[in-house]
Amino acid sequence: MIMANITLYTKNGCPQCRMTKHFLETHDVTFVEHNINDDPQYIDYLRENGFQAVPVLEADGIDSFSGFRPAELQKLAI
Repeated sequence: MIMANITLYTKNGCPQCRMTKHFLETHDVTFVEHNINDDPQYIDYLRENGFQAVPVLEADGIDSFSGFRPAELQKLAI
C-alpha cells in the first residue's frame, strides 16, 4: 500500500462522500476527514482550490480530485 498523507473533505448527507469513505475504509487506507458541516472554514479553502462539490480527496503523489472516483481511489489501495 502507498503510504500517503490523505485528506478527505466531506459533508453530511452526501452519497458520494459515504461511498468514498467506505472504499477507503474497506481497503484499509488511512485518511483524515474534514466535514464541512462541522468545520465550515474548509469551504473557502476548497473554493480557492477550484472545487465546488465534495467529496474532495487530496493525497501525496496524486492530483486532488472531487467525486467518487474508484479508479483514482484504487491507486491509494495498492
